[in-house]
Amino acid sequence: MKSFSRLTMISVSIFSMLVLVLSADSCSQNRSSAAEPIAKAFGVDSFGQVDAIRYTFNAEFPGVKVSRSWAWEPKTGQVSYEGKDKDGKPVKATYVRSQVGSQSDVVKNEIDPAFINDNYWLIFPFHAYWDSSANVQDMGMHQLPLGDGSARLVSVKYPSDVGYTPGDTWDLYVGKDNRVEQFVYRRGGPKKPSIVTATWEGYKKAGPILISTDHHGTADGAPLRLFFSDVAVKLEGSDTWVNAQ
Repeated sequence: MKSFSRLTMISVSIFSMLVLVLSADSCSQNRSSAAEPIAKAFGVDSFGQVDAIRYTFNAEFPGVKVSRSWAWEPKTGQVSYEGKDKDGKPVKATYVRSQVGSQSDVVKNEIDPAFINDNYWLIFPFHAYWDSSANVQDMGMHQLPLGDGSARLVSVKYPSDVGYTPGDTWDLYVGKDNRVEQFVYRRGGPKKPSIVTATWEGYKKAGPILISTDHHGTADGAPLRLFFSDVAVKLEGSDTWVNAQ
């Protein structure tokens, strides 16, 4: 499984892995007023209607392509994973996150960290709102990091003693509709890549929640594309997948 581990660590190094609050019922009551309008624009008030969400995380940057498929039940914490090992053979796993300590080393050290990484990419505006440890500040209007124009900068910084990569900062550039247009991620600690700059594009609705399915930019200066495919949700009381569109 060395190849799987390598791909996991590369994609994780692109983006922070923090201790997730992955249940709508367990969200902190200490919520940021700066993050609230963004989270609401992405549908956080309706997240409780979602019984399950599936998605495939795809990342492309020089020399590496990553593709991982997930099905997540936020209310039960069950996660199902599908990917490939170094020989291209299918790898599957299903587990409950509250019981991850009893799982195999592959699940504990590779699959679950990859799930955390990919889930933050998928619904980061919710996590910025839910995570009580984050210091979220509205910094006013700033020039966009990519291209022309300006947007409201909302900076989300985590403390130096929390999460897998303490001290991470995610700067969100937010439009008038409270949708994220671009962001800059600065990794805490010495590991690289330390800076990711990317667009937020390809917006689609998956049931009641809004998701940016396409991101283009750079990771420490190298070209990066990250996108989601096969995004769908099961709504409360239904067994039918509703595709994002």
